[in-house]
Amino acid sequence: MAKRRRKRKELPTIWRCPDELWERFAFVLDELDPPAATGRKRIDPRQALDGMIYHARTGCQWHAIPREFGDYRSIHRTMQRWVGKGVFELTWSLLIASCDELGGVDWSWQSADGSMGKARFGGIKSEETLQIAAKTARSAA
Repeated sequence: MAKRRRKRKELPTIWRCPDELWERFAFVLDELDPPAATGRKRIDPRQALDGMIYHARTGCQWHAIPREFGDYRSIHRTMQRWVGKGVFELTWSLLIASCDELGGVDWSWQSADGSMGKARFGGIKSEETLQIAAKTARSAA
């Protein structure tokens, strides 16, 4: 007898961090990236996270993030700091653990995504590559 799968309720697309998720995220920030005692005041972390979500969802360039999220340079700098401190990794592991407790993760099915592209700047220099055609430059006359 085939196992019946229960129909899953579709979730809405997230454009901003929901309150429940922000509480968990703020907990991680308090541990890994507390406010600095000195120096320039940081941007609002929730607003920065919303800007990061917007950037990830739309795929836009950093400078195209709407001003309502704050300065794009500050958002990018904040994201780089959080990546370096492991904020996203810890948040992800906490969310996975809570999903697993609720039985919300189907570990029998996994997926991977990737892309292939041209190696910039010549790639790895471990082996000589044959030149197919000579490069020619036009003279600026």
